[in-house]
Amino acid sequence: MSVTKPLVVVTRKLPDAIETRLTELFDTRLNPDDRPFTRDEMNAAIAEADVLVPTVTDRIDSALLSHAGPRLRLIANYGTGVDHIDLATARQRNITVTNTPDVLTEDTADMAMALVLAVPRRLAEGERVMRGGDWDGWSPTWMLGHRIWGKHLGIVGMGRIGQAVARRARGFGLRIHYHNRRRVHPDIEAELEATYWDSLDQMLARMDVVSVHCPHTPATYHLLSARRLGILKPHAYVVNTSRGEVIDENALVRMLEAGELAGAGLDVFEHEPAVNPKLITMDNTVLLPHLSSATIEGRMEMGEKVMINIKTFIDGHTPPDRVLESML
Repeated sequence: MSVTKPLVVVTRKLPDAIETRLTELFDTRLNPDDRPFTRDEMNAAIAEADVLVPTVTDRIDSALLSHAGPRLRLIANYGTGVDHIDLATARQRNITVTNTPDVLTEDTADMAMALVLAVPRRLAEGERVMRGGDWDGWSPTWMLGHRIWGKHLGIVGMGRIGQAVARRARGFGLRIHYHNRRRVHPDIEAELEATYWDSLDQMLARMDVVSVHCPHTPATYHLLSARRLGILKPHAYVVNTSRGEVIDENALVRMLEAGELAGAGLDVFEHEPAVNPKLITMDNTVLLPHLSSATIEGRMEMGEKVMINIKTFIDGHTPPDRVLESML
């Protein structure tokens, strides 16, 4: 791979400052129209690039990687999640994969906490009433929600984002519970006053709000299955800012329709950008278009990490954010 001006293909439009710096550092091919590449365009890009910079909108599967040219040695993902990349095939073809961890922790935690507040207090429903001109004035029994102070919050996945959510939730008087592949350090548990549950089922049965913060992997696909959603109390709320595939969306819709769950706040969807039309018609849902990472600061830091990973790699060193299958 050339160490001078490698060809870097970027699949979506990035912040202007990031694109400017990329073109200064590398032979960079940008996507000014910001539309997802077609499959043919992806095949062409991967055949000639030294470095591919994809996003979550791109499916980098084994069939696509079979078109990779001999120059492609790095996929520098613009984003934290890598469930859209076939890591096993990339490894077999000696292609390094990097991502942009850590920079979105606080932004995602902010969004999760916003949904934890918005759904029980019916904020989106109230906003629709106001914009529709249907408000007739204050009433002591109208648009009643539920307080969250003193309620039990179950966090599924106590990594960096889960812990950041717990810190925010404590300030709102929520009692913190969590399920994780590994129990966190006792000092973290003490700081967050968090209760660990080895059994996800047992935790779910006791929670008032459940917030999902785990990556999408084969092990977490439909982790909140129809059976597990059925364990939740009818007054429970579900919040998801991780990946839509972690929840059985059809089962969630059925339970929301039947009144078997109180509501849901979703920033991600199982088949996005497609959204189950039934969710859109429900008053007990708050739906957002994958906004958790959508801050100027976060997107700039993501781009900076991408550039550091590329520069480190072409200089012959292991990039700081190399993704290993064992990490997932």
